[in-house]
Amino acid sequence: MLRATEVRSLVLFAILTLAIGDLALALEEPAFEVVAVRDDYEVRRYEPYIVAEVDVVASSERGADNAAFGILAGYIFGDNRKRTKMAMTAPVESTQAGEKMSMTAPVESVSTDGTYTYAFVMERKYTLATLPEPVDPRIRIVTRPARHVAVLRYSGSWSEKNSRRHQEELMRALDADGLAPEGPVTLARFNSPFALPVFRRNEIQVEVDWPSG
Repeated sequence: MLRATEVRSLVLFAILTLAIGDLALALEEPAFEVVAVRDDYEVRRYEPYIVAEVDVVASSERGADNAAFGILAGYIFGDNRKRTKMAMTAPVESTQAGEKMSMTAPVESVSTDGTYTYAFVMERKYTLATLPEPVDPRIRIVTRPARHVAVLRYSGSWSEKNSRRHQEELMRALDADGLAPEGPVTLARFNSPFALPVFRRNEIQVEVDWPSG
């Protein structure tokens, strides 16, 4: 197990890696196809992909950020059974346990117990069989299945207020189009904390029941 000072160094390295990515290169993302474009959002069909995820309990999203990033950054930068260092990808996904958005106006949300789930997307070259086993038992390696996801993209801060406002905007748009959410709302972040808010790519994502064929 890595010491606290080592974890802090790894987290800083992860942030710096993301900062360089903002300026110099595009980080790898899960594969998807855009199947529909609306005024306020788009619908994507995602191929299956693997994530490392962890649940943390915190009184605020900022506190959850700090705890989850330390755990997951440790894993991809060597705190695993094979001591393998893996590349940072995008996005970082976060959801709040128990959170559901109502398909009514005004949009309402169910209170939560302060548990947040964070996930780092794994590089496409890995499979469940080839990914190194986490040392930290709190980390789960899971596969996101193929699915259709409604996505609203926005810039700006990562504050809960800003996120909530865009969640409500997406829910109203889906309601108007007769599309039903099929799961929890996810905040997807594609930039480092060093990126100016105006240049950040943030997304509100939610699985939807999209007609096949």
